[in-house]
Amino acid sequence: MPDIESGPGRRRLQLPLLTTGHGGRAAMTCKYRCGDACSHPVPNTSDNEYFGDVVTKAMSRRGLLRTGAAAAVVAGVGAAMPTPASAAPARTAGPKPPPGIRPTPPEYGRRVGFTAVGDNVVDNVVVPNGYDWSVVMAWGDPVEPGAPEFDFDNQTSAAQRGQFGYNADFVAVLPLDRNFERALLWVNHEYTNEELMFRGWAGPESASEEQLRIAMAAHGGSIVEIERVGDTGEWRRVSRPRRHNRRLHTATAMRLTGAAAGSDLLRTSADPGGTTVHGMLNNCAGGVTPWGTILSAEENYNQYFGASADITDPVAVERLSRYGIRTQAGTQRGWERIDERFDLAVEPNEVNRFGWIVEIDPYDPHSVPRKHTALGRFKHEAAAVSIAADGRVVAYMGDDERFDYVYKFVSAKKYRDGTSRRDREHNLRLLEQGDLYVARFTGDSPEFPDRPPEDGLFDGTGEWLPLVVDGQSKVDGMSVEEVLTFTRLAADTVHPTKMDRPEDVEPHPVTGTVYIALTNNSRRTPAEVDEANPRPDNKFGHVIGVDEDGGDAAALTFTWRVVLIAGDPSDPETYYDGFDKSQVSQISCPDNVAFDPSGRLWLSTDGMPGASGVHDGMFVMPIEGADKGHLRRFLSVPIGAECCGPFITPDGRTALMAVQHPGDGAGASPENPLSTFPYGDQPRPSVVTVWRTSPTGGPYIGD
Repeated sequence: MPDIESGPGRRRLQLPLLTTGHGGRAAMTCKYRCGDACSHPVPNTSDNEYFGDVVTKAMSRRGLLRTGAAAAVVAGVGAAMPTPASAAPARTAGPKPPPGIRPTPPEYGRRVGFTAVGDNVVDNVVVPNGYDWSVVMAWGDPVEPGAPEFDFDNQTSAAQRGQFGYNADFVAVLPLDRNFERALLWVNHEYTNEELMFRGWAGPESASEEQLRIAMAAHGGSIVEIERVGDTGEWRRVSRPRRHNRRLHTATAMRLTGAAAGSDLLRTSADPGGTTVHGMLNNCAGGVTPWGTILSAEENYNQYFGASADITDPVAVERLSRYGIRTQAGTQRGWERIDERFDLAVEPNEVNRFGWIVEIDPYDPHSVPRKHTALGRFKHEAAAVSIAADGRVVAYMGDDERFDYVYKFVSAKKYRDGTSRRDREHNLRLLEQGDLYVARFTGDSPEFPDRPPEDGLFDGTGEWLPLVVDGQSKVDGMSVEEVLTFTRLAADTVHPTKMDRPEDVEPHPVTGTVYIALTNNSRRTPAEVDEANPRPDNKFGHVIGVDEDGGDAAALTFTWRVVLIAGDPSDPETYYDGFDKSQVSQISCPDNVAFDPSGRLWLSTDGMPGASGVHDGMFVMPIEGADKGHLRRFLSVPIGAECCGPFITPDGRTALMAVQHPGDGAGASPENPLSTFPYGDQPRPSVVTVWRTSPTGGPYIGD
């Protein structure tokens, strides 16, 4: 096994035997990320269709159900994608760079030029030849002025509230100057691995109160000012904390907005008005708005609430159970020991104040983050924004649970494409009021009822089912406040399609096609699926593309197609957008989605060690042209880690990604670290910047 020569913290290690949970994750990851959700009964017990049912029906009508049909069914998928010249204009998320930004971004449609990184099990970030990487921020690094340097054996909650939090996930970079030499780095801190954070950790029941407070403070997010290194694509944090630097954590005051704010469902003894919440929990992925704010998604918040007594009220039990929240007395995190708002028996409404999309203004360090109830409450994986044809804002969202749904929000007011203070203040309120929909996928397209099987084009149609429109509930027996607070229960009644853990949902910046990463579903049975997509025990996952009718993000109908069926390329059931599978890299468990200025699709993974026996990583796949479907591994992450992000800077010169939970695995502890990334001692979740060093082929990521 070769040593890796560039970057800090290098050492040669074999991959240890990892005890895995369901879906390919390490058991420790399952415990701390989502409270072992896959080990519990599926929260969605409705009789709504599964996505596999949709595929089965469509294939049956076309006479395509046969052994090994996957490759035949989806061969040529994506052929109908419009080219940039013919596509309806699409405007997607991301703050407009200041005028004069340099260097000029690469041209659209640029081909991938690097040699793919092979599957590996080394304890490092591995990048292609001609590239290098460095750590920008790691757990415990000072963020706010006055925060101390990290000391693993002398942690305090006061220090952690000013230091970079644990388990970095969503990453974004927003420019601070016209030359794009200074910028703001935003990072979500999703959850904590206490077994790796503290020596002698024996569980929440025996943890010290200070350890619990440290873990609470390590959640949330960080805003860090960074600067370019010379004229390269490398970035580093500035030498001293600046005025923009900020830590958000479980004590940060946040404001609720929208129709559910102030309702009886969100009132507590500490907040009788139901409008102010302290903290955000389990923030996974997110998005960047066109007006330059961050959208951060609260996901598996259910695990942070315990109960000092059983919950017996049948209405409360139904609502809690649909979100995977325990109703029996007991604890998972132990936080109710030190803060009674996390005790469901004492504060039954506190849990309803989590599970939202949070908007943060990184340019204003004194701004109050806002939780937007108009976007619904569920286990949000992300929120990605497009601008509709009439100027309204559309936010796409996935509910990351087995057999749950895909949603979208359409604002009531229109986006102002201006730079004045009044324009920005207007845009900052766009997510406070609008319509909420959930997706139903059907498997037959009326546009092509007689398409011959040899064309190989498998497409379907779909519709957005209304939940709230024009401020009125479209769900019988539920008020607007109830629909927004118990969105899963509301969606169950309108019969959307059950999906395989819809995670990141991202629109293409030119074509407008919406790409949905469906990470996996190890609980899908043969009776629920067809031979092609998805598969029984779907531990590898897949990706689908959705085209809104008329190219309008606010449309209420759409077409969809399979883009990627992940897994071993030698497996005939896998599919890589029609490309020769003997030339592609293996991928499984697609999690996060991004696009670079050349329009190429980037994917990061979560669960490859358990699903495929190799480390998670970051991949790129062109989605049009002669190279369409040629998926290549761009990097891999260290032992036990998940690859999060990714983010390609607007100038195309830098890739950033988060190394989450390095060293996660059976038997791991500070006394027995399975990884020493990034600095050769205790594993520390980090954000990494990758740039091109080779003088040939240009300075751009992917060359």
